[in-house]
Amino acid sequence: MKTRHLIKGSLILLAFALVGSVGFYGYWQTAAPDKTCASCHEIESAQEIWAQSPHRDIECAECHGTALSSCLHSMTEKMQMVFVHLGGRPHDEIRLNERQVIEAMQRCRECHAREYANWLSGGHSPTYADIFLDEKHNKEEQLSESCFRCHGMFFEGTISDVVTPVDIRGPWRLVDAELASVPTIPCLACHHIHAEGLPAVRPDYSDPATIAAKREPRAAKVGFYDRYERMHFEAAELPTPQLSHNDVSVQVATDVRQRICIQCHAPNAFHQAGSSDDRTPRGVHEGLSCGACHATHSNDASGSCANCHPRLSNCGLDVDTMKTTYANPSSPNNIHFVACTDCHDQEFLERDVNRRRSR
Repeated sequence: MKTRHLIKGSLILLAFALVGSVGFYGYWQTAAPDKTCASCHEIESAQEIWAQSPHRDIECAECHGTALSSCLHSMTEKMQMVFVHLGGRPHDEIRLNERQVIEAMQRCRECHAREYANWLSGGHSPTYADIFLDEKHNKEEQLSESCFRCHGMFFEGTISDVVTPVDIRGPWRLVDAELASVPTIPCLACHHIHAEGLPAVRPDYSDPATIAAKREPRAAKVGFYDRYERMHFEAAELPTPQLSHNDVSVQVATDVRQRICIQCHAPNAFHQAGSSDDRTPRGVHEGLSCGACHATHSNDASGSCANCHPRLSNCGLDVDTMKTTYANPSSPNNIHFVACTDCHDQEFLERDVNRRRSR
């Protein structure tokens, strides 16, 4: 009889504990962040920035998930955070690791489906396998820690933790096979979810000027995640590059977003235009911004000539079929750097100028 009462009492306590746990979990997921997560000082600063961001009406769990969203992994991770906090070893600032960044990115696509699709079809969606197992590149240049500046900037480890061997002979393989399909340039490389900003609002339709020529341009809040500083820098905070070609200064576009591009598509230490992976326009396109030709997210530049040019150029040729890399990737005339003299000699150019003047 006593055993039966003990079992009954234990079941009642278990039921109360279960109901209490479910109730507490429900409260935690529905209450305001400042009453739950942000009550810990480590998260307070992130919550304050979030409260001023365009995402301020989106619940934390919609981007970061819940303690049960990834089953055992999430529960283990959350318990570790609790133990660290209660153990007197709290971090002043909590940062997402790479796995968390990728998980958040998969939730980005739920609202930003078109942007995600464009990114996936563009040049900024390579995986670890695409970058670190590229035989042609690996034979020409040995992999190093500097690769992580643009590819795998959230990876917590060294180059030896990604690929082996670290040499120019190969054959190369990933240390962790699961990295093969992980993107090396996730959304958070350029987008800071908590960035300060204003949500989009409907224009005043009673005043056409607010939806036409006089409306204020709405620039996306973009930046660059610096692996070494472990923080985002807004595009406006990045320096404007000073470039030269043959000891002559090259005009660089004033578009602040181009400052992000040049963080990875950068020149050598001497700031020589066109060196290393620099793509800053010069020649006939000097001064143009990357965004003048390339679509955001997809990087698509097809049809970009028609944005500025009539079909025929000054020399009477169809701009789409000129001997440049726009028409043929194997052309020696890179569309970023092409100049009139790449195809025409000086005598021809002078005759053309005189001919147009006579008209």
